[in-house]
Amino acid sequence: MTEETRSSADARAVYVYAVCRTDGRPDLTGPAGVTRESPLRALPLGPALTAVVQTVRAADFTDEAWQARLADEPELERYARAHHDVVCAMAARHPTVPLPLATLYHDEERARAALNKEARRLHAALERTAHHSEWGVKVYVADAPAREAPEAAPQRPAPGVGRAYLDRKRNLRDRRERHRTDGLRIADVVDADVSGLATASRRLPSHGPRMPDERRTQVLNATYLVAEDRAAELARLAKSLRERTGAQVELSGPWVPYSFVGEV
Repeated sequence: MTEETRSSADARAVYVYAVCRTDGRPDLTGPAGVTRESPLRALPLGPALTAVVQTVRAADFTDEAWQARLADEPELERYARAHHDVVCAMAARHPTVPLPLATLYHDEERARAALNKEARRLHAALERTAHHSEWGVKVYVADAPAREAPEAAPQRPAPGVGRAYLDRKRNLRDRRERHRTDGLRIADVVDADVSGLATASRRLPSHGPRMPDERRTQVLNATYLVAEDRAAELARLAKSLRERTGAQVELSGPWVPYSFVGEV
């Protein structure tokens, strides 16, 4: 191994998990982070802001390393869970802005300079999300009938059978359209009611392909920023919406409010 190769293999980087608002040093006990080669540590920023960071091997976070990790689902999940565990531990103790997975800087000086440049945005995100959690709401409605029940074919076409066939096709199409419209209306009702309780909301794209035997359609996939003291109220509202709309209203959370901190 040449000196240049050895130097590259030994290069270190600063991994940033989150930025906390705290007057003193944050409590860093608990999760180990993405590596056990170095402990979590606090990186003081501007007034009342502290980043939670860890020294990692730069070679573990090159484009090539991440491409390999993306193809190794268990390994990718391990990194994502390790990152998330640190963020959750910090958020349970201090107002916290989580940073995306694999946020790296070459050294502490560059990390501090970049994060201090975002200080105004970080303070705004902390004000918006303090004492709040993120909740997911998904709404499903039963699928419309795919086709009419089959009928026995007559031996000879009766008069008007063509028109009757076209009428049935048109009626089925109209029923599907009404079903779709009803589903969108239900989605709007749920979104409006939950948004009225939440501090902020985001409607997200529908999830990917359904299971082959699934007989329902997702009409709402949204996330909401809800004050911690309104969590029980949200659960009661979800139950009421299920009863009022007849739809499947799935509630998940509480989560660290990743969706409401903005780009950092």
